[in-house]
Amino acid sequence: MDNGRSLNERSSLSRLTCMDAHIHLDLYPEEEREVMLKEASRNGVVAVVAVSMHMESALVNYRLSQRYPQGVHPAYGFHPEQKLPSPDELDRLVAWIRERHAAGEPFAIGEVGLPYYMRTEAEAAGQSFDEAPYIELLDRFVALAAELDRPIVLHAVYEDADKACGLLERYGVRKAHFHWFKGSEECIRRMAASGYYVSVTPDVAYEEEIKSLVRQYPLTQLMAETDGPWPFEGPYSGKRTVPSMTKEVVADIAVLKGLQAQEAAEQLLRNTKQFYML
Repeated sequence: MDNGRSLNERSSLSRLTCMDAHIHLDLYPEEEREVMLKEASRNGVVAVVAVSMHMESALVNYRLSQRYPQGVHPAYGFHPEQKLPSPDELDRLVAWIRERHAAGEPFAIGEVGLPYYMRTEAEAAGQSFDEAPYIELLDRFVALAAELDRPIVLHAVYEDADKACGLLERYGVRKAHFHWFKGSEECIRRMAASGYYVSVTPDVAYEEEIKSLVRQYPLTQLMAETDGPWPFEGPYSGKRTVPSMTKEVVADIAVLKGLQAQEAAEQLLRNTKQFYML
């Protein structure tokens, strides 16, 4: 992938090392996962953070992390942009996460958060949407992250980020990672002051809102992600989303921060390793 970069720039990017701080490995076809992970490793992606949608995807990520302990760092949770789990389903997931903790295994809590897109789509269609049970669900996961002292990965954008911040503050959770974040200037300042981390996707190449976020947010609290297999536009239109795209993200962050790509890559990799205790 060249994204219009010069030959020298592409050669420079090939030498970078990075981490994909947020990817849905379980959403790729089973036959592609291991091939993609090996390809990522050859291309300088030292590890990926594999977030979960629900119990079934947590099991997929668990197995991959067992097979590739240095390359796959799992996160276990329940994605908010879907139908709520039954009480039994949720209890089973939480109990399973506790088992992983008791075994001393490395993992984070996530992906969890609030259903901004489901809620706003329903409201735009004139339908009612009860957010309360989703807030209760997030409350349970934030409490779990606090209890187990684990990093938490959040899907919470715009006004939902303020709600999430309130829960994090209530439970004293400091290790919070907001992925693909969008929000108000006030919320950006609040999150940065609280020490929360933000990860940036390939859309930093063409979305002014994300570029503005990168310019404002402390470099020491930034990470790079793909959110794969989510597809992107602009220079990525029609391209398969793979972990090595994080190198392009790093390069765009470097430009926005006035840094050399190598300097930005080293700092972002350091941030991600420190946050996830790798």
